[in-house]
Amino acid sequence: MPSIAFGRGRVSLMEFSIRRAVIADAEEIARVHVEGWKNTYAGIVPDAYLASLDVKAHAELWKENIAAGEAIILVSESGCGIFGFAAGGKLREPIEGFDGELGAIYLLRGYQRCGAGRRLVEAVASQLRAQGMRSMAVRVLAQNPAVEFYRKLGGQVIEESLFEIGGASLPDLVMGWPDISVIFDPVPQSVATAQH
Repeated sequence: MPSIAFGRGRVSLMEFSIRRAVIADAEEIARVHVEGWKNTYAGIVPDAYLASLDVKAHAELWKENIAAGEAIILVSESGCGIFGFAAGGKLREPIEGFDGELGAIYLLRGYQRCGAGRRLVEAVASQLRAQGMRSMAVRVLAQNPAVEFYRKLGGQVIEESLFEIGGASLPDLVMGWPDISVIFDPVPQSVATAQH
């Protein structure tokens, strides 16, 4: 993949690739997953729940998911190793007008705002389209900063509800792309030049 500007002076250029996950990636995926939750949801999700997240337990779940081969599980990696992942597939819970879902996407904090998140979403959407799906939804806590990221990619809020986690009831959104082809359309210049 070509070099990508890495944003706000941290690193000038970064090269990374996106590929299908293999079982040997499970522990690194779990590390990104747990660290992503702890960074993203600090002050939103109860502290006790975040403290209970365990990389080894998550690694076992990711091994099972990868071995099952039903979900699309992709990793983004640079010369330093895996720094992000995304998972998707057929919609697990029915949402009228939607057939595919982006089930998870996480990047280590130092690798955000460099284009990797967008490329992961595009890669999942591309795989869904190859499997005959035309739309995609994602569930996200309303206070998650990723809500704005999904909006910039053309996602629209289609449902609002409450999500119970760690004994707390938190506002939750389902965002969606009724036609996933909009994800591949050229980004408007105003968005392309902004850090996202």
